Amino acid sequence: MATTKTYTVTGMTCSHCVSSVTSEISQISGVADVQVDLAGGAVTVTSEQPVDDAAVAAAVDEAGYELVR
Repeated sequence: MATTKTYTVTGMTCSHCVSSVTSEISQISGVADVQVDLAGGAVTVTSEQPVDDAAVAAAVDEAGYELVR
């Protein structure tokens, strides 16, 4: 059963930002899909099993943005 969770990410301003965040989060084991709402700063992650929030935060940080907690 798939799990979906939405996070808020700050600092994204363009399609390159979306691509970077999507790429980094997609590398997390078990992540099936990443949808980014640039205007709202929302990142929705769909995965096979629940994903560790710390792993998502680290991926967002690696992309150069910040996860709002």
